[in-house]
Amino acid sequence: MNRLPRWLAHHLAAVRVVVVLTLTVGLLYPLAMTGVAQAVFGHRADGSPVDKDGKPVGSELIGQSFTGTDGTPIRRYFQSRPSAAGDGYDPGSTAASNLGSESVVDVLPTPGEPDSGKLSLLTQVCERSKAVGEFEGVSGARPYCTSDGVGAVLGVFREQGLTGRATRVVSLNQACPATPFLPVYEGVTVGCAQPGTDYGKALIVPVRGDAPALPVVPADAVTASGSGLDPNISPAYAALQAPRVARERGLSLDTVTELIKANTDGRALGFLGEPGVNVLTLNLALDRES
Repeated sequence: MNRLPRWLAHHLAAVRVVVVLTLTVGLLYPLAMTGVAQAVFGHRADGSPVDKDGKPVGSELIGQSFTGTDGTPIRRYFQSRPSAAGDGYDPGSTAASNLGSESVVDVLPTPGEPDSGKLSLLTQVCERSKAVGEFEGVSGARPYCTSDGVGAVLGVFREQGLTGRATRVVSLNQACPATPFLPVYEGVTVGCAQPGTDYGKALIVPVRGDAPALPVVPADAVTASGSGLDPNISPAYAALQAPRVARERGLSLDTVTELIKANTDGRALGFLGEPGVNVLTLNLALDRES
């Protein structure tokens, strides 16, 4: 009996291994996992879809905006937290802002070119807090924010660079001809910022102001999630919106509060993370009520 050459036998063995592993790992295993997922976790395996009148309107796992065609929040709906995913809650470009705690100075736009500037994280937070406060009829005041909704940050020039007497002070996030949030700092009149001017030699001084340490507007109402697609808001943010939604829909505050509780997810495993209110399912529950 003729035996195959050793080199050919080795190659055939390798081919058999590839075929067996391809069928096992590439076909049988995925089919088995898909079958188990559909049998045990069918709803979640399908993406946790949410239906309205028999038609899918979203997913429990992906947030979405509740705004009009012009981007204005719809008053009868609970609002989601801010999103940095594309133009907002774009599943195709999930992302965070990639701005951190040291992002406190804006790049002021060139006059006549409003899109040429870039807001710091601090000013974004201040701007959102002011807007949410006005929308909900509460104070949007926040530490390190001006009353006009920008970061309260001074650029202080000193005689010896980082030390010595202050010789010039600029409100870095308030472009001229705005009135600076603080008239005088260390005996020096505070000036507004001139777009395009280099203030790189100034000492950056955030000013806390007199806003309460615990703002009325919760943190998740003014910050985006890491994915930009967070479907939940905090119970505190939901409670802040409840009076507006109840008023707009002609419902009692108790009814809206009960719906919030019914659509609140607890901590994972009872101790991980924080409770969250699913905005989509809550708004759909409201639509069924009124």
